[in-house]
Amino acid sequence: MTTHATATPASKVFIAFQDNEESRPVIEAVLADNPEAIAAHTPGLVKIDCPERLVIRRATIEALTGQPFDLQQLQINLVTLSGHVSEDDDEFSLSWGH
Repeated sequence: MTTHATATPASKVFIAFQDNEESRPVIEAVLADNPEAIAAHTPGLVKIDCPERLVIRRATIEALTGQPFDLQQLQINLVTLSGHVSEDDDEFSLSWGH
């Protein structure tokens, strides 16, 4: 009898934003800070999937826009998300681990 080891697939988290001018630097920052993330564009929506953990950094958004950014502003264009949320003034992250 042969036993095959199977790798457990990584748990994915996701976040989706309205596809508009306000969201574009946030989406760009998410993709810059999460190299394994994949964005799927549909009319009016951008969904970003990432294995294990996804992080949004205030500093990255500010570097892209040249303006101060409060992470609470994410809520304005946020459509949905999946994962446990952890946030402070500098980072917003999603993961399934605790």
